[in-house]
Amino acid sequence: MKKIAVVGSSGGNLYNLGGKDPEKMIDEIKVQLDSAGMKLEDVEFVGAKTSMDNKNDNVLASLFYLENGVLLSSEERKLPDINKEALEYDKKLAEKIEEGLIDGLIVMSCDPDGINKNVILAAAKKKIPIVGTGGTSMATISSMGANVISSSGTTGTTNRTRAVAAVTSLSKFWKIKYSPVIGSAKRDGVMEDKGVFSRINVRGVMMAAIPGFITMALVLAASKLPFLNGLNEIFDILIKALPVIIAALAAKQVSGLDEVGIVSGIVAGVLSVNGGIIGGMIGGILAGILCFYMIKLCFSYNFPATTANIVAGGISGLASGLVVYYFIAPIALWLGDGLRALIEMALNISPILAGGIAGLLIWPAIIGGVYHAAILPIVLLEMEKTGTSFLGAIDMTGLVMVSTGIMLANIVFPRQKSDRAIATPGFLINVFFGTFVEASYPFMFSDKLIMAGAMISGCLGGIVVGMYDLRGTAYVPSIFAPIMSNNAVGFAISMIISAGSAFLITSLANKISSKKNNS
Repeated sequence: MKKIAVVGSSGGNLYNLGGKDPEKMIDEIKVQLDSAGMKLEDVEFVGAKTSMDNKNDNVLASLFYLENGVLLSSEERKLPDINKEALEYDKKLAEKIEEGLIDGLIVMSCDPDGINKNVILAAAKKKIPIVGTGGTSMATISSMGANVISSSGTTGTTNRTRAVAAVTSLSKFWKIKYSPVIGSAKRDGVMEDKGVFSRINVRGVMMAAIPGFITMALVLAASKLPFLNGLNEIFDILIKALPVIIAALAAKQVSGLDEVGIVSGIVAGVLSVNGGIIGGMIGGILAGILCFYMIKLCFSYNFPATTANIVAGGISGLASGLVVYYFIAPIALWLGDGLRALIEMALNISPILAGGIAGLLIWPAIIGGVYHAAILPIVLLEMEKTGTSFLGAIDMTGLVMVSTGIMLANIVFPRQKSDRAIATPGFLINVFFGTFVEASYPFMFSDKLIMAGAMISGCLGGIVVGMYDLRGTAYVPSIFAPIMSNNAVGFAISMIISAGSAFLITSLANKISSKKNNS
């Protein structure tokens, strides 16, 4: 097993590109080394509290080192004191290299003329391979006769891409089979990567994008005020931004490359705007997949990390975006308009029936996992055009307000005193944040009457939604939901009916349960 040492500092440019978090940076390197069957044998890394471009003798820093395989750090002290400590550590690491205990070096913004001179000279003498980043320092290392097999500047890199680039170069040098671990997760303490396609998760992207949609809804509500009607233009801009948000999130998720994936997604998203959020989703997924494979290809040909990032982040986003722009956008837009047209068709046939059925089934949908997989994306599709949604109104009245009514009943008329403590946080979160309907699950699952009451109450609220042709949204403070709808009075009535019905039925269920327990 090849043994690798990491040497360097948080540097100037590196500080802003991951160097200020040495633990995370070293951990990323270790993950990639483990995947290649190599071992992180030692670390000598000076981490400062500010960029070295602005360093002075008063800057605080720590020395990060490896002890029994665990990354540790010294106490924070002024940089000159830490540098002295690092110099002593450098001499010890140089001895390990001379003894043949280190097979390769990964260097990042190191100081080959000063603190790290001993290590670099020892590495040059033993001709062990060196890879790393930091334009000036890598040039100096090469001039010292060291065996530099790959070097790059720091600009445009990330912790992950630097680690992958370094381990790819070392693996090629030793002809070791290596598969980069990208977008990985820990399972039983082991890092695993199931592949780029396993990271495609439309529901996860939609959930992450909710703040963007809620922001749009807030702007729409504010624009209704006479003195803020100029916000209509802001609303139109935000609508156009939604596909970009979706694309950026999708590309980051699928590529597993953090900042590089985000850039790729933004480029693709800008070109996918004409396809709406479906176009943005497709563009982002394509960008993420292409970004993943392009960066692997670049590293396999020893592209510098900076160049690999530019190619992967820029070209993959451009190529994916052009595909959506010219071929997919019209189809994606047609699909989105078709789904919205189906909802409008149902409402035109019988709005009261459509609202009642939606309100009745909303609880089985969320309990069965259908809500987040199907209903929430449709809500966001509706909001994409108008900022409000029919199913969003059903969400607020049939879920949030029903849950609020159940919680309130268990505060006012609890079956047992301990229920009051359980119900109070759920009630407050539903009222002030418009979410956490799951708080009512313990009460619903323990009493069939409360479960039936939730469905009945949701149905009643849905009927009112259909009757007034309401549009709205959840995930906002319940007390503000009416003014963010298309009909504040009607929306308030629907909320009161849903919550009131749930409160009465739950209170009755609790009374019946209490009598049974006391008899």
